[in-house]
Amino acid sequence: MRRLLLSTLGWSLVLVGVVLYPLPGPGLLVLVLGLALLSRYDPWAARRLAPLQQRALVETRRTVATWPRLLVTASVTVALGASGLVWLADPARPDWWLLPAWTWLPGGTWAGVGQIVSGVAGLAIVVWARVALVRREPDAMTARGLVR
Repeated sequence: MRRLLLSTLGWSLVLVGVVLYPLPGPGLLVLVLGLALLSRYDPWAARRLAPLQQRALVETRRTVATWPRLLVTASVTVALGASGLVWLADPARPDWWLLPAWTWLPGGTWAGVGQIVSGVAGLAIVVWARVALVRREPDAMTARGLVR
């Protein structure tokens, strides 16, 4: 029963992640979370998840390895999360906007909430990466072949 429940949840998250991927927010994160759940019981999912995990650790460590990179990464993460406030404020479409009205702030309120949640989660990941991957485990990362 547990396997069925986790597989159903995993596939549901993968499908939701695919739908959310082009919208502002955590589409890719939801997709990878679904793949992680599927990888517990399905070897094909584990094979696809392993390279993603390794690449994510390498790139995450690289983006916080030096103070200038850390500051840029944290600033961009906060700015993207804070841009969700624009969706929540829902300003009127400006006169200079040449595209159809439906293209102005697509996704509505929930896209804004998704961006804010993504910003908070992203900032937590930046802090975790700096502490766990750079300060505590630089030698362990090299030993596992996760850094060059």
